[in-house]
Amino acid sequence: MNNTNRLGTLTVVGAGIVGLSVALQLQREGFTVTVIDKEGAGSGASKGNAGHFATEQVFPLADPAMLPKLPGMLLDPLGPFRIQPRYFLKALPWFMRFLRNMLPARRAHNSAAIKALNQGAIDAVKSLTAFCDCEHLLTLNGSLLVFEGIPVDEVKKEYRAYADAGVEVQLLNGDEVRVLEPCLSQDISHGLYFTHVGHTEDPYRLCLALQDKFEEIGGRVVTDELLQVKAAETNSTIALEMSSGESRHTDRLIIASGAWSKPFVKQLGYSVPLETERGYHLMMPQKSRLSRPVASYNRKFIITPMRDGTRLAGTVEFGGLKAPPVEARADCLFPHARALLPELFAEASVSDGTRWMGFRPSLPDSLPVLGRSQKQSNVFFSFGHQHLGLTWSAITAELLTQEVTGQQTDIDLSPYRIDRFG
Repeated sequence: MNNTNRLGTLTVVGAGIVGLSVALQLQREGFTVTVIDKEGAGSGASKGNAGHFATEQVFPLADPAMLPKLPGMLLDPLGPFRIQPRYFLKALPWFMRFLRNMLPARRAHNSAAIKALNQGAIDAVKSLTAFCDCEHLLTLNGSLLVFEGIPVDEVKKEYRAYADAGVEVQLLNGDEVRVLEPCLSQDISHGLYFTHVGHTEDPYRLCLALQDKFEEIGGRVVTDELLQVKAAETNSTIALEMSSGESRHTDRLIIASGAWSKPFVKQLGYSVPLETERGYHLMMPQKSRLSRPVASYNRKFIITPMRDGTRLAGTVEFGGLKAPPVEARADCLFPHARALLPELFAEASVSDGTRWMGFRPSLPDSLPVLGRSQKQSNVFFSFGHQHLGLTWSAITAELLTQEVTGQQTDIDLSPYRIDRFG
């Protein structure tokens, strides 16, 4: 199958799961598509994420309930949320915008926009994996949020919040949780079972499967670093200056380079409050008997069964793109995992695991930038997917393909416009 060259050339900057998904869709439509990435397919956050298609996450991160807990979290160097001290002043403007998004009207608006993307996310992933012949990399078995010793009224409050938001969820007691996952700790007293949720046993292999299909139908992935974008307001060819010294030209351009998108959109005339969340995982070789992801309400982390072991993930650190990893941020996940899976990790050591850090591209309203540039009609954006890059990869690819080809989009893209920040 290769019906390319009907609609001209198109370049996607970024070969993560978001960039690969949209590149594949547009290659199918008839564009001649090239993907440019400085490290290659799936090498960033797409490689080491928790593997969770988290359509239950309908609430923006800017939650006023966080405010009384924030000082304690910031003071704990191994807590679930941290700002590196040297980075605090640089991150302060982002956090001021983040605080403004806690206002009720903004929070309701942002939540509605998150739910609009979540609604079609799983079906879009199913369609994409079917086209790429990698359905085995998608498991639709739900996920669990477990509670240890939390008062039942608080658990029920969490349950009602999700249910009222339209999330498919069941409230379970501890014994019912262990019917689903017998290897979990006896200390778990309750759980929320999200039934319309999925995971992948290997997010990196999923990226490679998309790349393989993309290249099979005529697409091309180039390992090179974009330095400069030169685009006119008219629908003229866009010039791309590469670190290799090569100059490229393309009819249309999509910026989908995640945490590295900010300088490119600045060159195109936009100021976007994109910040980097440094996410960590600890990959343990022991294989759990879990059949779905398990997140901890108390401990603020997630366990996902993977093809090659058990992945522990979930901490947030603000420290920019250049600071080296803090290995203790990954290591601190191990005692939490041992508490939830005591038999699996009884004889294990944190030294058994492999540490990883990646960069989540986050905006203060928890929404991505998605759609056409208001300054250049042949430039489009798909970045800032925060913790939901894997979840939203296929649905944002479908929507952006509709936008690029001039179709009516399935949902209104105005909440995700790049100029929403003023």
